[in-house]
Amino acid sequence: MLDLLIKNARLDNHDGCVDVGVVADKIELLEANITRKARTTIDAEGQFVCAGFFETHIHLDKACILDRCTVQKGTKGEAASVTKEAKKHFTEEDVFARGSRVVEMAIKKGTMALRSFVETDPRAGLRSFEALKRVREKYAYAIDIELCAFAQEGLTDEMETYDLLRQALQQGADLVGGCPYTDADPARHIELVFDLAQEFDVPVDFHLDFDLDPSHTSIPKIVEQTKRRNYQGRVSIGHVNKLSAMPPAQRLKLARLLQEANVALIVLPATDLLMMGQDHSHLIPRGVVNANEFSALGVTTAISSNNILNAFTPYGDASLVRMANLYANVAQLTTDDEIRDTYEMISTDAAKLLSRQAQLRVGGPATFVLLEATDAVEAIRTIAQPLLGYKNGRRTFSNQKAEIHPQA
Repeated sequence: MLDLLIKNARLDNHDGCVDVGVVADKIELLEANITRKARTTIDAEGQFVCAGFFETHIHLDKACILDRCTVQKGTKGEAASVTKEAKKHFTEEDVFARGSRVVEMAIKKGTMALRSFVETDPRAGLRSFEALKRVREKYAYAIDIELCAFAQEGLTDEMETYDLLRQALQQGADLVGGCPYTDADPARHIELVFDLAQEFDVPVDFHLDFDLDPSHTSIPKIVEQTKRRNYQGRVSIGHVNKLSAMPPAQRLKLARLLQEANVALIVLPATDLLMMGQDHSHLIPRGVVNANEFSALGVTTAISSNNILNAFTPYGDASLVRMANLYANVAQLTTDDEIRDTYEMISTDAAKLLSRQAQLRVGGPATFVLLEATDAVEAIRTIAQPLLGYKNGRRTFSNQKAEIHPQA
């Protein structure tokens, strides 16, 4: 007997509807009209079932702090200032509560794994890291969480941060990250972060080029270090707004550097739309990189949320489908192929960055999401509601499908 049977589901790379048969934590059958009995049977009613979504760049420790941030101008400088001040007062229990709130948002939106940056410096100490380790453990039944020990406010002027990053890596951080544009010596900052990555044999993730000045970029330095240290396929960069301000030839040259070094690009539309171009009075630039352009050149690309309900992004619900739809609007995408590529940036391509699989297959984990859509493209176009999710054969969330009640 099957433990679970999903009937009449639409899946990628299958014609018509198929059934999904689950035994314990694995998919045992994936075919039309399964007749075996099951302890639990769910009719998908011709709606789309996929392996879920993957959040590659989020800040759980800084989420949901609008109540302690006085936002008056909404600028990048103000956001950095009020967040830095708020961080001094973070407690372990505080970060645990706020991180848990956002993780539950993500689970209910169909996210199966996420990578959170954790600010690790003399102001935050290791309090946020300890809190998010607890969050990771609490929600492991529903979502896989990677923690990135992260130097947000520079490194070379405050080497105590370097020691704290090492401590976090010793205590279970999954990777290390940096923010070169906040450092007086961006090149040395990059080298120091790579030093730690090599010492602990973990991946690297940088916040990069968070402005619209195309005259200089840290991408060549990142690529140089990636190749020198044989770190191809283990490096990610997020934001990189400068690319959107560059002429096509300059952008193409940098795209080829990223492709050659197998450095992944993560686009963060909610934060970048808000923070870029604020000094323009009209024809305000979007400041969001067209990730499809880079994907077409062979660069691994992803779309992610970045911040939720803080001064850098004073809104959010941790929905990657909504974020992909926002990005598609900003990038002016229209065709099914373009929208399909956008779907991949929150599913299979994003999963690759987290060393996860996003394919449903016989023998694979019974981890999937049912969406109120008929296929991947419709899911992005309509911001489809996730209706239920399973991880390793166990239900993790459900959202009731809205109903229309006609008047007699």
